[in-house]
Amino acid sequence: MDQCNIREATEQDVPLLLGLIRELAAYERLADQVHATEAGLRDAMFGERRTAEAVIAEVGVEPIGYGLFFHNFSTFTGKPGLWVEDIFIRPAFRARGHGRALFRALAAIAQERGCGRMEWSALDWNDSAIGFYLGFGARRMDEWTIFRLDEAGVAKLAKG
Repeated sequence: MDQCNIREATEQDVPLLLGLIRELAAYERLADQVHATEAGLRDAMFGERRTAEAVIAEVGVEPIGYGLFFHNFSTFTGKPGLWVEDIFIRPAFRARGHGRALFRALAAIAQERGCGRMEWSALDWNDSAIGFYLGFGARRMDEWTIFRLDEAGVAKLAKG
């Protein structure tokens, strides 16, 4: 296995992160839904009110993937949780242990910060990802259904 280094993303990584987000979206057949900008990511990750963080996976000096996460809170555990919004390893580097290394780094962050759990979602057609997650002990939460309001839906609901 190539040695994989996981490091905290810096503000200088914003263009790289946006490129990796676009690669993930293309893989997930959702490229048309990416509206993120460098300015928006920079503000969210490094601005006055940080709402997201990321780690970068590298082999040598080559970036091969990333994990983007933020904290949520569980009223049941009474502890913060770590929500993994994105986890991505470039296809040429898959099946070499890098995805596991990336998840292990995120789990270490969650543990260090006293999180009661780590959660993420997967597209139901992505059998390889689902198998990978089940393989390291994650369990499906089939009893829960995710709901979403997009920005226009939020504005409509807020107006009453």
